[in-house]
Amino acid sequence: MTNDIAKKLLIVDDSKVSRMLVRAQIVAVHPEWTILDACSGEESIALVEKGPPDYCIMDINMPGILGTDAAEKILEKYPSIRMVILSANIQETYQSRANALGAAFVAKPVSEKSIALALNHFQCPK
Repeated sequence: MTNDIAKKLLIVDDSKVSRMLVRAQIVAVHPEWTILDACSGEESIALVEKGPPDYCIMDINMPGILGTDAAEKILEKYPSIRMVILSANIQETYQSRANALGAAFVAKPVSEKSIALALNHFQCPK
């Protein structure tokens, strides 16, 4: 599943372990990608302003603003970013909000399966 064009991915999660797990899974499949990470919604918005990524994996529950709110702000300004909401909050309201934003919702835990679902979303045409 490698791609000739190197992509940029932003991983946003307040859990360092989750960020490391996502990074390890992605690098195993796409070693050519540039991977950035942020530990809050605010930090993710600031990073995107410096240079938007192609893809973003966003947690919901973080200190400060919710990941879905950060995703909404990012996507309003950069609608071409492919967004995945990766969260343990599997309630229908969160899944519906993700879908309304044009993002895919993938349930945690971080695993080969959940990362494969995220990668599939990234590679589907919008």
